[in-house]
Amino acid sequence: MAKEDPRHTLRQQILNKRDKLPATTRATASKLILQNLWQIPATKEAATIMLYVNFRSEVETMDLFKQCRTQNIRTAAPLTLTRDHRLVPYLITRPDDDLIPGYCQIPEPDSKKLSAIAPDKLDIVLIPGSVFDRQGGRLGYGGGYYDRFLANQAPQALRIGLAYETQVVNKVPTMAHDIPLQYLITEKEITRIHP
Repeated sequence: MAKEDPRHTLRQQILNKRDKLPATTRATASKLILQNLWQIPATKEAATIMLYVNFRSEVETMDLFKQCRTQNIRTAAPLTLTRDHRLVPYLITRPDDDLIPGYCQIPEPDSKKLSAIAPDKLDIVLIPGSVFDRQGGRLGYGGGYYDRFLANQAPQALRIGLAYETQVVNKVPTMAHDIPLQYLITEKEITRIHP
């Protein structure tokens, strides 16, 4: 009998907890998380931020596109290329017009009408995930897309994870190729992670 993968088990456990959060709780917590994001000086100083487009029960990021525009910060969102196992950032100015259903029906940039941006131009990458810890550990959804992107294409970008408090555990079982976060932001606190 195959041995159960502890990462897979933990991911399922925490995602089930996240999915059970009422929509109103998620919306309120997401607002607080975005408020906390603006407390980090690097956020206000950034020229370009790549943010994920929230899907299902993830921390909601759609308001952030608008908030960044009012601060004259350019925003990008990733397009997932499953064949190459990589992310390509595209500049987004109007999320309602610029995003279409993509990989797993997640809203993604419409590559036919938008411009890609060089990953080395990104100052900050906001990173989704299923499980986080306060030492910079993170479990994504199992594809390794963000870890590869951050290691190979955007190593200069500040790595910030957004999570509900319910997604934070004492210690994530990480692997050698996992790229650690530099900040973790929840509705309750901002954790700066020292290397």
